[in-house]
Parts: sequence; C-alpha cells; structure tokens
Amino acid sequence: LKRGIEKAVGAIVDELEKMSKPTRDSAEIAQVGTISANSDETIGKIIAEAMEKVGREGVITVEEAKSMETVLEVVEGMQFDRGYLSPYFVTDPERMEAVLEEPLILLHEKKISNMKDLLPVLEQVARQGKPLLIVAEDIEGEALATLVVNKIRGTLNVAAVKAPGFGDRRKAMLQDMAILTGGQVIAEELGLKLENVTLKDLGRAKRVVIDKDNTTIIDGAGTKKDIEGRCNEIRKQIEETTSDYDREKLQERLAKLVGGVAVVKVGAAT
Repeated sequence: LKRGIEKAVGAIVDELEKMSKPTRDSAEIAQVGTISANSDETIGKIIAEAMEKVGREGVITVEEAKSMETVLEVVEGMQFDRGYLSPYFVTDPERMEAVLEEPLILLHEKKISNMKDLLPVLEQVARQGKPLLIVAEDIEGEALATLVVNKIRGTLNVAAVKAPGFGDRRKAMLQDMAILTGGQVIAEELGLKLENVTLKDLGRAKRVVIDKDNTTIIDGAGTKKDIEGRCNEIRKQIEETTSDYDREKLQERLAKLVGGVAVVKVGAAT
C-alpha cells in the first residue's frame, strides 16, 4: 500500500508540473495569491508586492500585526536577530535605536573579553573619526565595560552585538557579512588575531541600525562580483542539501544577500 501511494504521488506531481505554467508578471502573482487567500484580493496584492520587492529568491514571512490592518514591511539590507549588548549604545532615545552612519565593521568569530586585544583597533578607528560596529560571538567583562565608557564620554561612537547563529552556521553568517561589507572575519584559523587587526580588515556600510532585538546592515561596501560568487555558493548548497531545515536556513542567508526579507503583518479582530 505504501509503495503504491508513493508511486501515485510521484505520478501526480509529474502531471501537475506538466500542467503548471510559471507566473510572468505581478498581476499573475496577485491572481495566484488571491486564490490561495480564499479570494481575498487585498492579500493577493500584498503577496504580489512582496514578491516584486524581494524577488524570487527573497524570503516572505508572516507575522501577527498589532493593529487591525494587514500591512507589508520590507527589511532593507541584511538583518539578523541580535540587538545591542548595552542600552548605553543607543543614539536615538526616542526610538531606542543605535544608528551608525558610514561605520567601520569588526567581525570576530570568538568572544572578546580582554580589552588589551581590542585596544589597537579602537585607537585606529578613533583616529579615523568613524563609528564602529563590533560583531562577535560575545563581548563581555572588561571589553564591554570599556566600550560603554568610551561611548558615554563621546570618545568613540561604538555599538556591539552578538553574531547570529551557532557553530558552523555562525561562521558562515559572519563570512556572509564580511563579503557584504568588504571586510574580513577575524579568526585564528585564518591566521588573524584581534591585536593585529588593521583598518583594511574592517568592513564598511552606508548605515547600520540596531534596536534591542535586531541589527540591520544597509548598503554594505562589498563588491558585486564577490557577493554574486557567495550567492552562487549558497545556491549550490541549497541544491545539494537533503535537510529541509538546512535548506530553509540557506534560503534565508541567500535572501539577506540578494533580495531582502518581506514581512506580511496580518491584522484582524481575533
């Protein structure tokens, strides 16, 4: 019975693929979205708009809205779910955000707790007069305290966040950030030590916005060629993986590099 069902499913899927036709434009995507949403044209149009904004490789997620309206929110740039490590990094108290304009970006794969290792790069950045974003496995103890003191005194406009993910996925996401921003992940296995970091190892972006939950890197300085090469690597991994979970995470990484992420916030009375 099981074998029979599996054969039937395979045959039906093949037949459906022959019958299907790809959508050509936004209007056709809206029609498909409307049918899928129980003939709700508003939802259909929102889905079409989301597809148009993030592209076919972008990610579209659905969240509960805090109002009655259903709205589309598109995340510009690369966003990951880690917020500032201290509220003292906030530059906009009204919105409780740390906003860094044209910052340098230090990407470190390990924990940073010793201020002595961090001091050389901080001095170089301070001389440039630019803001600094630090992304690392963690920033704690003496290192975090010193960053906070320097921020309060106005010596250095700095913010620190934890790197997203865990284990090998964290390493891969840090490398994505490095390619997006034109920087280098500081890792001892690559022969790089924190105390030897120079300005050329740091990434750059037009803007970084950090709140208590998320960090968004906008318009990184990485080259189009390097970003496209990284995207092709991820596409290949998506094709080769047999794990649905891994495929989903790879698709999210690809979306952050190429298309972005659209969030449909669904509102209703209940």
